[in-house]
Amino acid sequence: MVVLKNIKVNNNNLSSEILVLGRFKDSNIEKSISFLTKEDQKNILDSLSIDLSDGDSGNYIILPGSSNFKRIMLFNLGDKKKLTNDKMRAFGSKLYSLVNSKKITKMVLDTKSFSMTSDDKSQSIIEGMVLGSYKFEDYKSNKNEKNYLTDISLMGSIDKTIVKKAQIIGESVCFARDLGNHPANILTPTYLANESKRISKAKNMNCTVIDVSKFEKMGLGSFYGVARGAKEPAKMIIVEYNGGSKSQKPIALVGKGLTFDTGGISLKPGARMDEMKFDMCGSATVMGVMNAVSILQPKINIVFAIGSTENMPGSDAQRPGDIVTAYNGKTIEVLNTDAEGRLVLADVLSYVNKKYKPEFMIDFATLTGAVLVALGHRASGLMGNDDKLINKIKKSSIATGEKVWELPLWDEYSKDIQGKYADIQNLGKAGAGTITAGAFLKEFVGNTPWCHLDIAGTAWGPKEPEYQPKVGATGVAVRLIYHLLEN
Repeated sequence: MVVLKNIKVNNNNLSSEILVLGRFKDSNIEKSISFLTKEDQKNILDSLSIDLSDGDSGNYIILPGSSNFKRIMLFNLGDKKKLTNDKMRAFGSKLYSLVNSKKITKMVLDTKSFSMTSDDKSQSIIEGMVLGSYKFEDYKSNKNEKNYLTDISLMGSIDKTIVKKAQIIGESVCFARDLGNHPANILTPTYLANESKRISKAKNMNCTVIDVSKFEKMGLGSFYGVARGAKEPAKMIIVEYNGGSKSQKPIALVGKGLTFDTGGISLKPGARMDEMKFDMCGSATVMGVMNAVSILQPKINIVFAIGSTENMPGSDAQRPGDIVTAYNGKTIEVLNTDAEGRLVLADVLSYVNKKYKPEFMIDFATLTGAVLVALGHRASGLMGNDDKLINKIKKSSIATGEKVWELPLWDEYSKDIQGKYADIQNLGKAGAGTITAGAFLKEFVGNTPWCHLDIAGTAWGPKEPEYQPKVGATGVAVRLIYHLLEN
């Protein structure tokens, strides 16, 4: 991972290769530039007198400086009344790219001119700079791009704790991106387990890894059925974080960690099968949040749980028509071995629910191609059994710009997964593939408030907003969930 790391608040003896000033449409810029030399003020005002953009969002002017700053950039922010957190995040990313493209190493940003007067606006633009600086070139002999801009000073009145939080959350998203981008011959269930152990060395954390050799004895029959065909040993990874009081019920975050999905015996088409390394992005989301929590240490209790395996057509692989028994005792008819994620999550959800009795559970999974048909790359599919939890996720979605769209989980959909020869089956009878997958998972959460996020369309593929990578994993929902945990 290559990512911007050095962002600090600094108001003393400032000098740099470039000073960046924000300019709002129809604003009186004289006040915001009054701290500059008379020569710099005149240069700016003279340039604006012939500038036709009138502060239109995203445009910019670069002028020579006369004193401590070799250059001065006027970055247009558009209409101040329409300034949102997500626009600030996109501005941060674009700003980083612009300055970096000039091969500039040090930058000063005037926070007052950017209206970074609220914590959320400040956090958003810093997140945007970090996210926009991300590059994944671990396996390239010749690096295509260089991160020249490595030092950013924030000038003005801004909370240092917000700067730190924004930096850590941005880095945690990028860590989740890294996990998704690693190839399946590197990123195995064992790799995820080792990374979880590394993170869990932090204060208030403990990691338990359950090997596939114990699945049958423990009653994890649904998970074991998927894992049987793989040479790589499957793992159930449990990380406990105890930052709150002992009496406080934990929040449970559960991730699908299919490090490669061939479809099993129900083999996928060869075209674009390489993208099935991204089938573990649900676990990447969980681990991204885990990373942020390990550093920021919020005063809550959390259980992070990951079910990780490959889905391979090995000689011992389960077959279409097999019947397995899940951890909660339900029998499942496996109609299609490529509907494997829900089989893994079934056991992890029911295990976590029984052992930890959480306040609520949220799972993350690249679960269905149907969600891509419904929502494209714009939003994650949201389902659940608790309106209060659903609404909290929606509020965090709005705050972070990570879009979700609620799909109905009516009782009628549960009828579509009733099995012919077992309690339930792992495919719905007709249509609504995303919803029937959610209805399947609902069978394994009991009465615990629960939500499911289908991230198959958002875990990789989006090219916008500005701060999304142009290729590869996005680290989706890390920011959304951390916001939820804090609110």
